[in-house]
Amino acid sequence: MRVHGRAAMLVSPRRTDLVSLPRSELASGEVEVAIHGSGVCGSNVPVWLGRPWFDYPLVAGAPGHEGWGEVVDVGPAVTAVRIGDPVALLGDQVFAECAIVPEADAVVLPPALANVPFPGEALGCAFNAAARCDFRRGQSVAVVGVGFLGAVIIALAASTGARVLAITRRPFGLEIATAMGAAETIAMDDHENVLDAVRRHTDGHLCERVVEAVGEQWPLDLASELTAVGGRLIIAGYHQDGPRSVNMQLWNWRGIDVINAHERDAAVVRAGIREAADAVVTGRIDPTPMYTHEFGLERLDHAFDALVERPDGFLKSLVVS
Repeated sequence: MRVHGRAAMLVSPRRTDLVSLPRSELASGEVEVAIHGSGVCGSNVPVWLGRPWFDYPLVAGAPGHEGWGEVVDVGPAVTAVRIGDPVALLGDQVFAECAIVPEADAVVLPPALANVPFPGEALGCAFNAAARCDFRRGQSVAVVGVGFLGAVIIALAASTGARVLAITRRPFGLEIATAMGAAETIAMDDHENVLDAVRRHTDGHLCERVVEAVGEQWPLDLASELTAVGGRLIIAGYHQDGPRSVNMQLWNWRGIDVINAHERDAAVVRAGIREAADAVVTGRIDPTPMYTHEFGLERLDHAFDALVERPDGFLKSLVVS
């Protein structure tokens, strides 16, 4: 991916600058995309706050990776993408106005999404995680953590007829969970209180499916204990700050399956984006209520701060070019 025009550059922890970059010529098999916007992902918090293993400045446009836009030019040998196509982008430099990418990294969207915010990588990630869950009608499903990822997974689980218990710290997260179809909401304020509440709601059986969508040690521990005998624990949270410990004795005794729901196969990522696009167009899911904040490129700092501070009413920021 090569970006041009205005682009945000993360020059040091908690500081971005705008730079202006020249356009390069399209090579064979490449397409040029006018980027309309990008989601801001929770996985970007460590690089925003700063960690010893990151080198600054980052390349222009990084670490944005949830971009969408419109194809404005195509190079030689491009066969499946046309000028004017709405696309979701694969690549991690999309905090910019324009990008040149290989044809395969521009996932063509239905025409109905041409003027609709569509952070494709984020939505595709949620759909692919849900696919690993094998939700079924009548199951008790616990979702631990109701950020954007958890909220989408709640909607997908509820759409199958599963009974969803949503567990999160913030009152607004509980409101969103209800709007997305959760049957019960539980404040994640105390370990034993949460366990007792889940036992009450499941007649002591716990949950056949538990999705951990936070990426921290305590929610992972909690999610393990909520998983029923023979159930499935799906780790959708992104764990970045060092090793985690697990209660292997509990996992062994209950005979649970543990799934790491992070896809690295680009073909699977693209398939998830396409499935998400189809679901939005057909009305299976409406992510609009989850896009709670919007910022311009010049205010990317504020978008990151909102992600860290999570003010009341915050779920997901979009950065528009």
